[in-house]
Amino acid sequence: SAAILNPEKKVVIPDPESGCAMADMIDVQGLREMKAKYPGVPVVMYVNSTAEIKAESDVLCTSANAVKVVEALPDKRVICAPDKNLVAFIQSKVPDKEIIPWDGYCPIHQRLNLEYVEQARKRHPKAKIIAHPECPIEVSEAADYCLSTSKMVEAVKNDPSEEFIVMTECGMIKRLKQVFPDRKFYTLCSMCFDMKKNTLEKIRDCLINEQPVVEVDAEVREGALRAFERMFNT
Repeated sequence: SAAILNPEKKVVIPDPESGCAMADMIDVQGLREMKAKYPGVPVVMYVNSTAEIKAESDVLCTSANAVKVVEALPDKRVICAPDKNLVAFIQSKVPDKEIIPWDGYCPIHQRLNLEYVEQARKRHPKAKIIAHPECPIEVSEAADYCLSTSKMVEAVKNDPSEEFIVMTECGMIKRLKQVFPDRKFYTLCSMCFDMKKNTLEKIRDCLINEQPVVEVDAEVREGALRAFERMFNT
């Protein structure tokens, strides 16, 4: 995404193998077949997707603006991919539209189930539970908040509670502890091993060597950029 939006700049990445299991669950051929099955239905694609998939989509969304993007479309039917859990969350907020999901998910969030929520409430009865929209819908509905990572910070800032249970990739609580050292945060350690491939040493080396460089095919970039621009204009 950084390379798509900044073609005049050099973009480097610490570890090219630090991918996304959810993004790997959708391919161009499969998406084209889905579009053919639902001709004329716009495709809203989560930014956690490859450049090639973005180029095949009509508009992009983040977990923070997904509901807004879907609501803004005039169409009553929308294809939304690749995360079926995010789709279920959007559908709960936009019941007047039919949102057609792709059968993909984030393995890190998929394993966070209702049993974990119930156990967490028993252990920390005073804590507020914050879930990410990538969690299964039953987890999102059982939580006190269901928010993107950026909005999680805002929620903690505005909530007077002293304790929070965070249902997302476990590294998030380190950020929250830094911002709010006077609060207590708990989490089930659901770790994304792809994220953890980006070590401090690799970040240092890629900045020193300016390698590996992220390159995007010109035609793919043009298609993906159009989808980005539609999101920005929403």
